[in-house]
Amino acid sequence: MLVLARSDECTEALLSYYELPYETYGKRSESLHSLAWELPSHLRTIAPRARGFDPDVIFGKGPYAAAAGTVSKTPTVAVLDSETSFDHVIARPFVRAILTPDAFQKDLGRKHHTFSGVTELAYLHPDSFEPDPAVRDALGVERDEPYVIVRFNAFNGHHDVGKKGFSIEQRRHLLSELSERATVFVSDERSELVTDGTEAQPFDLHPAQMHDALAEAALLVADTQTMVTEAALLGTPAIRSNSFVGADDMGNFIELEEHGLIRNLESFDAVLEQSRTLLADETARETWERRRDEYVSGANNVTELLYEIAVTYCDSQQSSAATRAREVS
Repeated sequence: MLVLARSDECTEALLSYYELPYETYGKRSESLHSLAWELPSHLRTIAPRARGFDPDVIFGKGPYAAAAGTVSKTPTVAVLDSETSFDHVIARPFVRAILTPDAFQKDLGRKHHTFSGVTELAYLHPDSFEPDPAVRDALGVERDEPYVIVRFNAFNGHHDVGKKGFSIEQRRHLLSELSERATVFVSDERSELVTDGTEAQPFDLHPAQMHDALAEAALLVADTQTMVTEAALLGTPAIRSNSFVGADDMGNFIELEEHGLIRNLESFDAVLEQSRTLLADETARETWERRRDEYVSGANNVTELLYEIAVTYCDSQQSSAATRAREVS
C-alpha cells in the first residue's frame, strides 16, 4: 500500500500516530487560486511515484487520485460527499467510478455509485471504532462532568469560497454562554483562539484522541462540517451553523438532521437557544445514541465496502495478468 498525502499538520500527525507509511507530494493549498498554482508541482511528484508503485487500484477524493490513475493507467475510485466541491467535476472524466452517499443530491452519470450512510463510516462505524473513555483523564474532567467541544472552521478550502461561520464576536459570546453551563474545550482550525474573557480551554490533545473526546462530550457546537458528522456517528448531540445551511445544503447534513442526529441552524440566536436546551436535557445523550444505532443499522460499513472494491480490482488485475501470461506461453 502507498499513501500519498498533502503536507498538513493534522494529516501527518494522524498518519504517524497510526504508523501508516506515507509520502507527501506538497503543501495543503488554502484557496482555489493557490490550488491551481501548486497543482503542476504536486502532479510532478505524484506521477513518478504512481508509475513506480504500479498499484492495482487507487482511491482518493478527486483530482489528485484521478491524475495518479491516469499516469499509471490504474482504475481509480473517487470517494466524495460534497456537492459544492469541484472535485467531482474535475475527476469524473478520468476515474473508473465515483462513490458517494445515496443522500448526494447530484446525478454524476453512469460512473456514479452510491452507498447508504456517510463517508465518515469508513472509520467511525461501530465495527471499526471503539471510543476510549480514558480520554477524560487526559482532558482533566471527572467521570460525570459534562463538557462541550466547540469547533471553529478556517474556511480556507477551495470548496469554502464565499462561505463563513461564526464571527469573532459570536465566538466569544458562544464560549461565554456555554462556559456557564459546562466545561468547554475549543478546537480552532485557524489557531486563533478567542477564549479570553471566558473559562473555555483549548483542546490540546493529539488529533487522534479527538474522536474519543467527541464520544464522551455532552455536545458539539461547530461552524465546520466533518466533525458534526463524526459527532452524529458517535451518538453525541451536534449543532452546525454556517452559511452552507439552508435550502441548498449538502445532502448528507440534510439526511442526518432528518434522523435527528444533528441540528442545522442558520441563526446564531437559535444556536444559543438549542445549546441551552440540549445541555439541560438529561436524556439527550441516551436519545442521540438510540438514533445513532438506528441510523447505523441501515448503513453500509464503508470500510468493508472499500475493502471489497479493492479486492475485486486486485483480483481482476491478477486474472488479466494470468490470461496474458497464458497467451504469451
